[in-house]
Amino acid sequence: MSQPSLPDLLAVATEAAYLGGRRTLAYFNTGVAVETKADDTPVTCADRESERIIRDRIRRTFPDHTILGEEGGADEGDPDYRWIIDPIDGTKTFIRGVPFYGVLIGVEVRGQPSAGVVYLPALDEMVSAATGHGCHWNGRPARVSEISTLEEAAVVVTGVSDMMARSDAYERLAAATKFQRTWGDCYGYVLVATGRAEAMLDPSLSAWDCAAVLPILQEAGGQFTTWEGEATIWGKDGVGTNAALHRPVLEILQSERRRDAVR
Repeated sequence: MSQPSLPDLLAVATEAAYLGGRRTLAYFNTGVAVETKADDTPVTCADRESERIIRDRIRRTFPDHTILGEEGGADEGDPDYRWIIDPIDGTKTFIRGVPFYGVLIGVEVRGQPSAGVVYLPALDEMVSAATGHGCHWNGRPARVSEISTLEEAAVVVTGVSDMMARSDAYERLAAATKFQRTWGDCYGYVLVATGRAEAMLDPSLSAWDCAAVLPILQEAGGQFTTWEGEATIWGKDGVGTNAALHRPVLEILQSERRRDAVR
């Protein structure tokens, strides 16, 4: 098979995310049973079925590619193409019946995050991007906001307690910005990419939490990095911002006073 183009990869990622996401709706707000994984995080049959559907769709077109999923682990294949799946980002949100959860699919091409899709099934919002091809939100071009001062900025996190358990960074950033919101997960990064918020913070994450996010934010004109400023999906934390505020947000994050044991 010839090497797929980025639009080819993105088309499959978009369809797979949609199919997996629509399956989750069969369990949304139904009181689905919840299990606890070894890492003390929740999982449901909706997570597992979504990932199975996504893997099946990818394999139908790209049977030899590597696939890494949060629930199913790694299926090794062509190392030049690695699909990274989070079948439900925000499982805690999902099991509470809150619509801000999403399906995330990122594609690394020769080690570079090159395409990404975030689909929010309960809201029917699709944000997708591929390097050099722009970012789109339900088919329309998506861009980060042009707000250039922290005093006018909106900051999103998933939960305040996790942020405060790590350090004083959130309190300091909250004091410097106009307003703050929670229930973030992947939706926080979508808000940044579509110009509805200026920063989203994660004090800890895994590659499947952000593989889709990095190309989306870059193509929308923003940035995604670790709190140290490295543009990678393999770090221990993450921050997404518009173009203007990345440096001032990083300055606050990098001067944090840790409360937890530094990992």
